[in-house]
Amino acid sequence: MTIPADLKYTDTHEWARQEADGTVAVGITHHAQDLLGDLVFVEMPKLGRKVKKGEECGVVESVKAASDIYAPLSGEVVAVNSALESAPQKINEGAYDAWMFKLKLSDPQELASLLDAAAYRRLVESAAH
Repeated sequence: MTIPADLKYTDTHEWARQEADGTVAVGITHHAQDLLGDLVFVEMPKLGRKVKKGEECGVVESVKAASDIYAPLSGEVVAVNSALESAPQKINEGAYDAWMFKLKLSDPQELASLLDAAAYRRLVESAAH
């Protein structure tokens, strides 16, 4: 199971990566895409939308099921990865390369509340038993 050490995670299987420009890129984890199977559709939040931590802000749909995407942090959506709209399988090919949207955080201290790689690994492993 791939869980990069430099990312933060939620218990709803989103990852967050702080970018050099201060924004945070968001995607779904390898574990999440593996559970969903082949992705066929991705709905991302609109550019400029303000989201709150834990709020539903998108959907990923696979041949098996659909799953909501939750904002891992509060902030404004300042970029969306529009390439995923026509090629959602990129998430299956590389979950940590296929960021879905970027947030300009309204409360950067919320980052500390996310799980680190070790805690996320324990969460996934405990759910498997």
